[in-house]
Amino acid sequence: MIETKLRKWGNSFGVLIPKDELERNNLKENDSIIVIVKRKISPAKELFGSLMIKEPTDKIMREIDEKFKSRFD
Repeated sequence: MIETKLRKWGNSFGVLIPKDELERNNLKENDSIIVIVKRKISPAKELFGSLMIKEPTDKIMREIDEKFKSRFD
């Protein structure tokens, strides 16, 4: 498995395969290959998903602080 970036070439898109990967797999120009496409997800998005929070962060943090403080009053 390799990680590479999608690049625009004219009206199309393509990927670059590093030379060492070509050599390791004995690939030459015009060889047919199969590419499995999987979008890379940022670590934060992978851990927390894509949350749709409509409240500002500072408001959420104030509410958390208030609830936390009320437990010790």
